Amino acid sequence: MSLVAALKGNGPTGFGYGSTADEVVKDLNLEGKNILITGCNSGLGLYTMQTLSQKGARIIAAARTIEKAKNATQDLSGEFLPMACELSEPTSVAKCADELVKRGEHIDVILCNAGIMALPKLQVQHGLELQFLTNHIGHFILITRLLDQLKDDGRVVLLSSSAHQMAPKKGIELDNLDGKQGYKPWRAYGQSKLANLLCARELARRFEGSHKTANAVHPGVIMTNLGRHSQGDVINFLGSTLGNALFLKSIPQGAASQTYLAAHPDAAKYSGEYFADCNVAKSSAHGKDMALAQALWEKSEEIVKDFNL
Repeated sequence: MSLVAALKGNGPTGFGYGSTADEVVKDLNLEGKNILITGCNSGLGLYTMQTLSQKGARIIAAARTIEKAKNATQDLSGEFLPMACELSEPTSVAKCADELVKRGEHIDVILCNAGIMALPKLQVQHGLELQFLTNHIGHFILITRLLDQLKDDGRVVLLSSSAHQMAPKKGIELDNLDGKQGYKPWRAYGQSKLANLLCARELARRFEGSHKTANAVHPGVIMTNLGRHSQGDVINFLGSTLGNALFLKSIPQGAASQTYLAAHPDAAKYSGEYFADCNVAKSSAHGKDMALAQALWEKSEEIVKDFNL
């Protein structure tokens, strides 16, 4: 156990900073569960997929290409349905969702794990800044097209980040979603992660009166290929080599919170929450702004409608 884990201890859920995905599901049997995971081929997504499949869950393994999805699952034991889902291409996301609908898949969990981070230069695709398009709109399309496939007690888990606090002063720049009025890598990343959090909050509001849940997660600071564009920035943010040793989580630890929300029976009582270290955590003021959450949802619907999917 790391020094930080020892100091922080466990929270009300019985888990905490140092908990791993394996510990979260240690005593669970997930046979009969159908779990969709985006970004299944590396980092947290791959580890979460491995952990849940070992407990009997059937995994709908989504990656940017069918080859990546198949390669991620080929050496694992369990039942998998590899799917292509390129989140920056609306037609790819729609095709993935529509194929699952056509197959009659009933889904217990939609785990929106994939994402890109802190692109050094502005990249615009389909009229949107690429991080906002990939991290938020891609998952928004996937979720909304699969809502009818979500089981009555289904769960939606979106990977956010404490970086949502780096979002612009107004939270979501609804008038600058292409970034052309000004672009900073971490601000744009923070905006996309704030969008993930607000999407979970608004979805939870829409789930009220049902047994369905939606929550957002900060996994912790982990060196995965997500940070391939910005590892130096992350290290500088942490401060020093000693800081890295203290504050960086392992991939098994980083996957714990999303695994808890996806699979643990006790997590069914949480909805509309922001989680870190396997427990409810505080978000920024923008992260709790339900008027902004609704405005973002409506703007997202407009954007998707214009794609004519």
